[in-house]
Amino acid sequence: MKKEKLGVIFGGRSTENEVSVLSAKSILNNLDRKNYEIFPIYIGKDGVWYQYDEEEEKEKEKIENIIEYLQKLDILFPVLHGLYGEDGTIQGFFELLEKPYVGCGVLASSVGMDKVYTKIVFDRAGLKQAKYEYIKKYKEDYIYVDKQFQEEVLKLDEIVEKIMKSLKFPMFVKPSNSGSSVGINKVKNKKELKTAIEYAAKFDNKILVEEGIEGREVECAVLGKEEVSASCVGEVKSAEEFYSYDAKYKNEASRTEIPANIPEEIANEIRKQAIRAFKAIDAKGLARVDFFIEKDTNQIIINEINTLPGFTNISMYPKLWEASGIGYQELLSQLIKQK
Repeated sequence: MKKEKLGVIFGGRSTENEVSVLSAKSILNNLDRKNYEIFPIYIGKDGVWYQYDEEEEKEKEKIENIIEYLQKLDILFPVLHGLYGEDGTIQGFFELLEKPYVGCGVLASSVGMDKVYTKIVFDRAGLKQAKYEYIKKYKEDYIYVDKQFQEEVLKLDEIVEKIMKSLKFPMFVKPSNSGSSVGINKVKNKKELKTAIEYAAKFDNKILVEEGIEGREVECAVLGKEEVSASCVGEVKSAEEFYSYDAKYKNEASRTEIPANIPEEIANEIRKQAIRAFKAIDAKGLARVDFFIEKDTNQIIINEINTLPGFTNISMYPKLWEASGIGYQELLSQLIKQK
């Protein structure tokens, strides 16, 4: 049987370049090479595309004509986290080339990447969320955007006062378009809120401010196209105040519990809501959906959806499916078949 030519594309221009490389290494080590001829492609932080040497673990020659190179491949597997890879841009490029690819399409990728617009869709889907405010950086000032999308240009101090009337501390300040918790800060007072907004604006001009939820952080993996299924539920045990970039990838005291030690009826409801969130943004292939179980009330509150979740050896997405009976190689094969 002739092998299909599979391009695995990773790296990229986002702040998650290094995480993308780690995900790609795990994927390359686990792909079924009996059925696929693998073409690893690395995109540098400067946006330059290279053929990648798996043995040397480094880029080799530059790809001069990207379109011509991709046209000779049968399937494309983007392993690009964050901007320019998880936000619909590269998916649109693949659509223009009429090349089948793994994972979510343009719409789901762009909506899932933008935290503000994800919230708007989840509101419409009837999923319970933390209270939030939406602001935008505008020259030296900020724009306050209300729930009817009416805009008001204000000074930062005025923005802070407006948010404090609406939300209670602690709050989370997040760039709307960023992944792996990059640019996110937990704030407990007015001064920290002001500083965190200025910091988030370095990553994106759209900023989300959420009221903090006290509770357990749990995650569920979703897989499928027409027929969609959800994995068991796992719990994140962060070694820090929240699951920041450092807590995820650098702090070895952070751990996960799979499956989570929660009542079966709560786990089943989380799985149902994960599938609802997946369908609400018109996702296909894969996504990881993150929730809180609120302390005292046990209410399920959706946090976000990741349309291209991490695939490293410690990542929740493959670990959740492994605990649900689908091993890493089989999971990759299923995803490729759902292109």
